[in-house]
Amino acid sequence: MSAELDLYKILGVDKNASDADIKKNYRKLAKEFHPDKNPNAGDKFKEISFAYEVLSDKEKRALYDRHGIKGLQEGGGFDDDMFGSLFGRFFPGFGGFGGAGRSRGPPKCESTVLPVKVTLEDLYNGGKTVPVTYNRIDICDKCEGRGGKAGAAVKCRTCSGTGVKVTLQQLGPNIARQMQTRCPDCQGNGESFSEKDRCAPCSGSKTVEYEKTMEIEIEKGMKHGQKIVKHGEGSQVPDTEKGDLVIVIQQLQHATFTRQDDDLYMNAKITLTEALCGLKLVVKHLDGRDLVISHPVGTVFKTGDIKCVKGEGMPQHRNPFEHGNLYVKFEVTFPENNFVSAEKLKELETYLPPRPTFVLPEGEHVEEVALHDYEEFRDGAGNRGEAYNSSDEDEDGHEGGGFRQAQCHTQ
Repeated sequence: MSAELDLYKILGVDKNASDADIKKNYRKLAKEFHPDKNPNAGDKFKEISFAYEVLSDKEKRALYDRHGIKGLQEGGGFDDDMFGSLFGRFFPGFGGFGGAGRSRGPPKCESTVLPVKVTLEDLYNGGKTVPVTYNRIDICDKCEGRGGKAGAAVKCRTCSGTGVKVTLQQLGPNIARQMQTRCPDCQGNGESFSEKDRCAPCSGSKTVEYEKTMEIEIEKGMKHGQKIVKHGEGSQVPDTEKGDLVIVIQQLQHATFTRQDDDLYMNAKITLTEALCGLKLVVKHLDGRDLVISHPVGTVFKTGDIKCVKGEGMPQHRNPFEHGNLYVKFEVTFPENNFVSAEKLKELETYLPPRPTFVLPEGEHVEEVALHDYEEFRDGAGNRGEAYNSSDEDEDGHEGGGFRQAQCHTQ
């Protein structure tokens, strides 16, 4: 193992360090070299995060202690971008990660992609283990991928060894189209076996399909659409390398919070009294804590105001001691009509900012009118519409027809 990438040295601990010491040193270094505080320390921060991911996991740490970096590469289970970039820095040309470093050989079988639905709570708290079940294709152990008894294969008579059956599809008089399909007798292998020589478990197909279940751990701070790659856990057919199992995180919609990157957003309805006279709001967070959000008396809230609670967003993936922010958008709900007497309203008005000065226009062309409640417009077919739409055409075809056929009613 190269001395350049000693994971214990990166975290400043020895090989006998406890989990608590590893976590303590990681937290200290992560804060010091985080890109937000130290923009020029991006590579150093990646090294620290990678070292912590290995040494904080019992299985990965044991694998690293026994076999070093090479053992980690072969064991897999890491984010390709971060792991590959580190190997590119410390071991140029090291095989298995990235195009230039990958050794030549048989093509890799197509990956198996599975979506996994998780809650926002799962992504916030981490540590949840989710079982995933999928159909996996492997080379038949019984015949070792031959399809039958060794040396007993013969060229398929149906396709003449090509694996493809050619037929003609008649499209019309004197018009035909050539169709190519996989040979049904040899399943596209180009060779077949007699009944007595054909492998029973795979029926001569060279592969077997079975159901497999794996446990997938959801880590803190993972995001919707993020992939967990299990190298070599996908399918394999003859003349290929094992494919990968790719788990795609799909976050379910949450009743209270929405997420954007590492920030959380929520809406809160408050009364007019709270908007004018001070606020105390209890929010149940994703880890079960009750956040008591308060604001000083004298601060006025308006509908659409957005306030920030720092550090109460999502934990950052692989840097769980750092969190995004929680943003709260407020909507002020007003009381019903005539909620107090006219005398009380006059008293309330004395505490509110003064009305704008009103001057009644003079002259003979002054007329006082009344406002009535708005009723939704419906056309003859019962379709709903807006009572006012400045982009509509009026009956004469002119734009800006203004009010459509709405109704007012007096209570």
